Amino acid sequence: MSSSANTASSGRQKSVIAQIIRREMHSSRALPAVIAATLIGLTCLYVLLETTLKAMGQDPWLVSPEATGQWLADLPGVMGSLMLGAASTLMFFAGIVFLMLAVVPGRRARHSIPNNRAAVVVDAEVIASSLARSARTAAGVTPEQTRVTVGRNLVEVQLRPTSGTPVDRGAIRSMVEEELRRTSMTPIPEVRIHVSSSGVIGQ
Repeated sequence: MSSSANTASSGRQKSVIAQIIRREMHSSRALPAVIAATLIGLTCLYVLLETTLKAMGQDPWLVSPEATGQWLADLPGVMGSLMLGAASTLMFFAGIVFLMLAVVPGRRARHSIPNNRAAVVVDAEVIASSLARSARTAAGVTPEQTRVTVGRNLVEVQLRPTSGTPVDRGAIRSMVEEELRRTSMTPIPEVRIHVSSSGVIGQ
């Protein structure tokens, strides 16, 4: 019984940790959803208002439903083909943006570190700083000559060597990969080294 209880408790703990990591690594879609819902709601309220005023025989608040329908019907003839195409394209891309916001999970610049007892999430900037220190140590350059960007599946190291001083790409890659292994990131991203063709003088 004790073993079963411990197993169940461990399973629940892992599930909670996984949920926390997911929440911390993905951005909320609440703001885009609120904006879209507000715009749609206001449009529906306006249409309802104008329709109600028309049914009661009152003057329209802004534009009558008939005038709106006539304007939409005459729009292709009023607007030039170029303007109409540009407006249609803009609306199409706006729809694509909202669709992507709804379907694709927003991912923050963070990485998870495996831990059985706690949810450990580290900002990409912190990891990049650590990797940049290892890269410039291997290359023998200053912090100003090193730049590291950390993505989900790729780490890019950009170096500007000191003029007249050779740079060993293999040694830099090995040291950066060793630092990545120490962080226990999951998944371990690929490392790419970019060395500038123009060196820095006097560093």
